[in-house]
Amino acid sequence: MTTQTLFRDDLQTRQGGVWEYISPSRLGKWLTCPLAFKLQYLEGIRQPTTPSLFLGKVVHAGLEQYYRHRHLGVTLEPADVCCRMLEAWGPTIDAENMTFDSTDAELALQRQAADLVTAYIAYAPKDEKPLAVEVATQAPLVDPLTGEDLGIPLLGVIDLIVGGQGGAVIADFKTAARSSEPLEIFHEIQLTSYAYLFRQLSERTEAGLEIRSLIKTKTPKIEFHGYPTRTDAHFRRLFSVIREYLDAVDTGRFNYRPGFHCGMCDFCTGHCREWQG
Repeated sequence: MTTQTLFRDDLQTRQGGVWEYISPSRLGKWLTCPLAFKLQYLEGIRQPTTPSLFLGKVVHAGLEQYYRHRHLGVTLEPADVCCRMLEAWGPTIDAENMTFDSTDAELALQRQAADLVTAYIAYAPKDEKPLAVEVATQAPLVDPLTGEDLGIPLLGVIDLIVGGQGGAVIADFKTAARSSEPLEIFHEIQLTSYAYLFRQLSERTEAGLEIRSLIKTKTPKIEFHGYPTRTDAHFRRLFSVIREYLDAVDTGRFNYRPGFHCGMCDFCTGHCREWQG
């Protein structure tokens, strides 16, 4: 079994076919709506980047800068992190092909990004020890319970790994519109995927997992939500989903799956309505 750590630039250029690798984002898209998955990953139709998604990317980049410096023993002040975010603002707009309704809208999003990152740095523990930041890695998918090799790698990016009292904790950053306890089941595929990759990479078991939410309220709020070490049941469910996903890809079954998520999908009013089944 070979586990590979990738550089972020390598990952960004890897937009291979669906048989090249599986990722938590691909699994999540397929679980939400197989038709949307087909349109995005098989037909190559790209949904436009919304201000909310753009904000999330910029904030993630700012936190990556903060923790990469922390990993080297340097603590950046919030103003320094915000300055670095603004320096990367233009290139990120180009990379995402982002457009804003107005200059005022763009400036408002810049302020919101700065406020969220500043609030996070003020809230985050000052004594936590970053073990790894933005870990892009892949590993062969071998069922830990049966030993079956599924013949395709799992690829993912772990936002942050920090040292805890009981060992390493895997943390994922989320920007959210409102304050609420994230239901673990909503994030189970992603968290269990990261735990699998961490175990393959380090040959250790994670001490726990966290969702670190940056809440986009007028006065930003930061919430950390912890989840326990993954169990055999988690991995049994993950590999069950992966097998169904591979079967759907193999047979070309990509039915649409209507639900509340349709209101947030740009395919809904165009390509989806044209689909005949």
